[in-house]
Amino acid sequence: MAKGGKRGGKRSIWTGVPRWAQLCTIFGIALMTLSGTTLVGAEALMARYEGAVGKGDLFGDQAAGAQRKSDIKGPLNILLVGIDPREPETPPLADSIMVLHIPAELDRAYLFSMPRDLYVEIPRFSKAEYPGGRGKLNGAMSHGSMVPGQNPSTERGFELLATTVQQVTGIKRFDAGAIINFSGFRKIVDAMGGVTMKIERRVTSEHREPNGKHRKGNPNGPGYIGPQAVYEKGTQHLEGWQALDYVRQRYPKNGVPDGDYGRQRHQQQFVKAMASQAFSSDVATNPIKLDKVLRAAGQSLVFNGRGHTVADFAFALKDVRPDAINMIKLPGENIGTGSNYQGERLVPEAQDFFRSLQNGTVDAFLLEHPDFRNKS
Repeated sequence: MAKGGKRGGKRSIWTGVPRWAQLCTIFGIALMTLSGTTLVGAEALMARYEGAVGKGDLFGDQAAGAQRKSDIKGPLNILLVGIDPREPETPPLADSIMVLHIPAELDRAYLFSMPRDLYVEIPRFSKAEYPGGRGKLNGAMSHGSMVPGQNPSTERGFELLATTVQQVTGIKRFDAGAIINFSGFRKIVDAMGGVTMKIERRVTSEHREPNGKHRKGNPNGPGYIGPQAVYEKGTQHLEGWQALDYVRQRYPKNGVPDGDYGRQRHQQQFVKAMASQAFSSDVATNPIKLDKVLRAAGQSLVFNGRGHTVADFAFALKDVRPDAINMIKLPGENIGTGSNYQGERLVPEAQDFFRSLQNGTVDAFLLEHPDFRNKS
């Protein structure tokens, strides 16, 4: 993994304002940690980035465009959702659902993924004329998006998804939310010059050939045929399409024996690697590259800070360094098997973890439950 930048040392013309932020989710998510150089005299760059970021009413409170002074205080909970671009008339699905929790001290963070197939109670949502019911968590976004007489609304879908995640986790209110478009995610990685990360085991691609082209469909049945891209075990430097492809693999036949839980872990590892890359001098002290990264991130992001801007959160999270991002695994198990598979459910201890978020006792919980820590 690329080494992060150090505090102190020589200061460039960009210094003087706190190191930048962790605010764009990556995964790509989720660049919720687009950290970089300290920005003095960079008002034009910040304004350009702020202007590029899409703003949406993700929580139904019309606060997306409000402007407020930076008075953000912890603890904070931020919902990060990655989606695939689809046809305008097709309801969106949440391909990646992450929560970033930052304690009151604002000096560390806990990142956990909600299983897409988590079988949950999705509440009634009158804005989409959805009566409520049980189903997979990622379907909440689709149900909420169905605005009568209109094309599906991704922002409206986010609102129901957020409400559903709050119901599952006990989080009373999200302080911010973001939607990342995966096609834009690739541009972010390429603008950074790729990302260096540790590949924990050999993984083959279900979807891509070694040259990045899509594999052909199998004319004799489901799946794909032809040569596969391969990600070898060890530290590897990935281009944008490779990083996106790697973190989407979830089948045992492709080298991910723990399925979607393995994919969640790889996504979290990627977010942390991207944060380290953003801190590196290669990006942080290179104004041309930094500008490309910020514009690519802005164009890939729809953000709602409940009245606060991207820059507000950037400054508030200035002390959260990549090595202070704790990756959390929520243990779960299948409900049903084979053709009777309904989805996933979390083990009872997950509720204890959610209570620790509310009580400010996450560190104590993790000391007693080290298995909740994901591999970095």
